Amino acid sequence: MSPEVTVVGEALIDIVIPVDGPSSEHVGGSPANVAIGLARLGHPTQLATHIGTDARGERIAALMAAESVALEANSLTATRTPTAAAHLDPAGVASYQFDLDWQLDPAAVQVAVGGHVHTGSIAATLSPGGAAVAEIVAAARAHATVSYDPNARPTLMGEPSAVLPTIEHLISLSDVVKASEEDAAWLYPGRPVAEVLQHWAELGPALCAITQGGSEAVLLLAGELHRLPTLPTTVADTVGAGDSFMAGLISGLLDAGLLGGTDARSRLYTASWDDVLPAVERALACAAITVSRVGANPPTRAELAR
Repeated sequence: MSPEVTVVGEALIDIVIPVDGPSSEHVGGSPANVAIGLARLGHPTQLATHIGTDARGERIAALMAAESVALEANSLTATRTPTAAAHLDPAGVASYQFDLDWQLDPAAVQVAVGGHVHTGSIAATLSPGGAAVAEIVAAARAHATVSYDPNARPTLMGEPSAVLPTIEHLISLSDVVKASEEDAAWLYPGRPVAEVLQHWAELGPALCAITQGGSEAVLLLAGELHRLPTLPTTVADTVGAGDSFMAGLISGLLDAGLLGGTDARSRLYTASWDDVLPAVERALACAAITVSRVGANPPTRAELAR
């Protein structure tokens, strides 16, 4: 049995509003997607989030139960369940409007000794819960490993300069950080990907990764840059691709004994590229399967094996 994973962050309802036709609702939120991805890959996973006991909250809770993701006991305390309304233009490009109240009691979130904690996106920066996330991560570092995905949401986060100190503080607390090239370009306009990765590594993480859409993933480990192409696939849509990559990367590193407690952290910081490569390959495979089907629908371990 792999070490327990605690995912801290938002779960919400995505409301897709097309130009013509009825709207539709789907469970979303980057951390929630990562939690489901990890559970499907066989890792005992809990999600610490902030949803209500309304119909939308019940829908999220039911999905987590069906996916074998345990909801942390104090997750059902919001007055209403968060939503993200995606208004589609005639070209299908979405603009988002969020209704999100993010609060968290850091004392209520227990990260297993010898386990792993993952966080990211809105939950890590939005007040007042963002400060609680940082507190949880800082406390967990004493006995667990940490991963982080900034997964920037400019609509909520404001100017990059305002949120960058918070994001870089969380990077400094992390062992693994992964972002998209869009995140990197928003946070560090004009800076090359390799330079951004080097900057992050100097803040503390052992492994830093930036995904570049359908072309490649660029990773920095022990001062060496590595580029791996994405796997060929027929793209249905790209929803949840980055979250699936993150889940696959965490999963592979857990299986390799490079995440999950302080001993694993020591191994990660002395790992070779050959030690890490299988985890990166799993991440790429998870993303390829996810983009081949509609929605945030990450693979199971059995699907990966096939």
